[in-house]
Amino acid sequence: MLFAAGFGTRMGALTAHQPKPLIPVAGRALIDHALDLTGPAGVERVVVNTHYRAAQLRAHLEGRNIAISDESDRILETGGGLRKALPLLGAGPVYTLNSDAVWTGANPLVELSAAWDGERMQALLLLGRAEGIRGRKGGGDFSLDCDSRISRGGDLTYLGAQILCPEGLHDIDEDVFSLNRLWDAQIAAGTAYGILHEGLWCDVGHPEGIEIAEEMIR
Repeated sequence: MLFAAGFGTRMGALTAHQPKPLIPVAGRALIDHALDLTGPAGVERVVVNTHYRAAQLRAHLEGRNIAISDESDRILETGGGLRKALPLLGAGPVYTLNSDAVWTGANPLVELSAAWDGERMQALLLLGRAEGIRGRKGGGDFSLDCDSRISRGGDLTYLGAQILCPEGLHDIDEDVFSLNRLWDAQIAAGTAYGILHEGLWCDVGHPEGIEIAEEMIR
């Protein structure tokens, strides 16, 4: 599941006439940098959700083996968006990936797949240390214990990639909600884990992030 429905308001004028996932970074659309990660990880079914400037995204993705989850009526945030897309994704755990970031080093989806243990995990989040983070302001999101379970607070940043068991989404009454709701339940149950990314990561959700990401890629 590739999240691409947001308004991209932090991008200012750059998203006045195009959706954020189509902003070029190092000569290629942001969404294509994310899609590049799926093939080497063996992903055969990709779903992209759309809302803002959806027709442009559809045109960009036309001809590829990608399903569109249409949120044109209203944007559903990450949790609601993933739940709506489940019929397109099929049963079982799913990768989710943000479309406003660039990674270097190990393929994040391959890293997650290698560490995934479906017997004990309901979520496995990709995290980064401060020294590997580019273009992001603010503190961390999570901590890891000695068994790699995550807890809220700490100096590790969520890098917008994970493997997730989505069944708990059906227990949430709201239509529009963040995946944080599901994470909190999984953290409380002791089934939410994390691993550290072996490489660099840049937040390209704001204009300054474009230059930072291009320098990182170079």
